Amino acid sequence: MIRHTAAFRINAEKRSDFYAGTEACMAELTVFLDEKGVRNFSIWNADAWVFVYGETGAVSENEETVCVEEAAKGMGRNRLSEEERVRLKKILAPVEGCITWLSAPGEQMRLMYHDIGIVREDKENIRHRMFMTKLKDGCAEEYKRRHDALVAARGESIDPGPDSNFTIWSDGQYIFGYDEIDTTMETEPTEEKMLADLAWETRQLEIMDWITNDCDRMFGTHHAACACLASHN
Repeated sequence: MIRHTAAFRINAEKRSDFYAGTEACMAELTVFLDEKGVRNFSIWNADAWVFVYGETGAVSENEETVCVEEAAKGMGRNRLSEEERVRLKKILAPVEGCITWLSAPGEQMRLMYHDIGIVREDKENIRHRMFMTKLKDGCAEEYKRRHDALVAARGESIDPGPDSNFTIWSDGQYIFGYDEIDTTMETEPTEEKMLADLAWETRQLEIMDWITNDCDRMFGTHHAACACLASHN
C-alpha cells in the first residue's frame, strides 16, 4: 500500500469560499480518484489547517516495511501525467485562491512515526482520530527521535488494536496524525495508562503546541476539533 498525504492552510477570509468550493468539486474529484485507484480518501479540517489522506495499492502482509519504504520513495510510483495534472487543476479550480500549500503539491510529506498494526479493510467499525500540532522552531529532529524510540521499543511486535493504520506526517513545521481505531476493541483507559499519557504529552509540549483539541481534557485548554470535510472509499 502507498499512503498519500498533503496539507495546506485556508487563506484568511476565504474559509466559506473553500468549504463551498470543496463541496462543488467533490463529484468530479471522486471520479478522478476512482480512475487513479485511490481509496480510503479523506479531507480533515481544524481551524485554518487541512490534511488530505488517501491510499493506493493492495494491503501488504508486511505493512511496517512498506510504510517506511513508501515514505522514502514519496509518490514516485504514482506521479500524475501532465494531462492528469491539467485535469486535476481544472477539477480543483473552485478552491484555487482559497489555500496556501504547506506540503509541496504532488510530493509526499515526511513520515515521522508509524504503528500500522492490523489494517482493517472494512471501515464499518472504524473511528478516525486525526490530530494536528505545530512544532516549535528547530524541534523537528527531536520529535522524530522521540518517535523513532517508540518504534524501536516496539520491535517486531504487531499491535493488534484498537489502533491501526496509525501514521504521523510533517511538512517540517506542522504535524498531522492519522489513526484508525476499531471501536469493537475500545476499552476505558486504566489509571496507569492515563498517567503515562499525561507524562508523554507534558513532555511533548516542550517541542510542540497543539492545534486540535486532543489534550484539552488533560490540560484544561481549548483548541479546535478536527472534522472530516469529505471522504471517499
